Amino acid sequence: MFSEIHLPKGFKCAGISAGIKASGVKDMALILSDAPAAAAGVFTTNQVCAAPVKLCRAHLEHGVARAIVMNSGIANACTGAEGLVMAKNMAAETAKMIDCEVQEIFVCSTGKIGPQLPLAKIIPGIGKLFESALIENVQQTAEAMMTTDTRPKVAMAELQIDGRQVKIVGFAKGAGMIEPNMATMLSYITTDAAVDRRTWQAALKSAVDRSFNRISVDGDQSTNDTVLALANGESGIHVLDENSKDWNAFYRALEKVCFELAMMIVHDGEGADKFVTVQVKGAVSDEEADLAARAVANSLLNKTAWAGTYPDWGRIMDSIGYSKAKVTEELVDIFYDETQAVAGGCRSGVPQEDLIKVVSQTDFAINIDLNIANGEAVVYTCNCTEEYVRINY
Repeated sequence: MFSEIHLPKGFKCAGISAGIKASGVKDMALILSDAPAAAAGVFTTNQVCAAPVKLCRAHLEHGVARAIVMNSGIANACTGAEGLVMAKNMAAETAKMIDCEVQEIFVCSTGKIGPQLPLAKIIPGIGKLFESALIENVQQTAEAMMTTDTRPKVAMAELQIDGRQVKIVGFAKGAGMIEPNMATMLSYITTDAAVDRRTWQAALKSAVDRSFNRISVDGDQSTNDTVLALANGESGIHVLDENSKDWNAFYRALEKVCFELAMMIVHDGEGADKFVTVQVKGAVSDEEADLAARAVANSLLNKTAWAGTYPDWGRIMDSIGYSKAKVTEELVDIFYDETQAVAGGCRSGVPQEDLIKVVSQTDFAINIDLNIANGEAVVYTCNCTEEYVRINY
């Protein structure tokens, strides 16, 4: 599927089965930079966060990365002091393989909350990862990141800077427990551009806010959400910062990769078969528009209505009403795509069959105008089907 995509210059990756998952599928991944890379990261804001998140936050202060090592199947969350030791051991073993500082290793885990990691399987797994790491092992690496995902997620962008090709390649995993208030899943961004560290961190946060923080599958924020970005400079270009003439083009490429990965997550939402864009405009502020959009996107009543091809605009009115955004009922207009369901807070009179036709599509939009001011926001979400329950019970 991604056989035609290779990592940027100076990167290698691998995905293997270490036996963490009983099924024998791939469950460990490695992303390795031949040279020290400028590191940036954004993490979950959940007050309960996994040991790897705590470790990565500490290592990010060092600002340099050589590798990301991760496992799937077990989250290493709510595992106490022992879990932190496990994460540190993963970092130490990887650093030993590279002969670098342990702070230059970032560790991630995803899967079930509570169990301790089987270090007896993970340590040999790290060795296997190094033995198999290649620039072209993108497919295997993406597969090893998956939990309830039905497909791997990879995105790429290329551009010319200083007459040289610069590449950005990103990985992501995520299908459930997806609601932004940071990253919403695991994602790794690699580039052979040279980027000023401070600028790199600010750029990643901005790109995350415009992509991963615009999506919701089920309204549940994870304990392990992490986005890490590595820029190793192996393309040979000058160091980029926000004052560089090529900065805007590079940032647009970064944002493109993040946005494509975010959309892949929503399209792969657990049990989902409909992709829904919720757009709110006319709010007091962008922040209040965001509150209204999230209320609609996260409402189980709305999600199940979309699953049943039931255009119940009353549920949408209800959602924006309790959203904490300022709403004047008599001013609200609601459209399903371009078909108006609500005019001035009341039924528009459009035939129900026209609305059903829109909601029967696999991809449609709910467009809401509060008609108060100029605030606007968008959230990308999906429906909720019986299959979501089956996956999660």
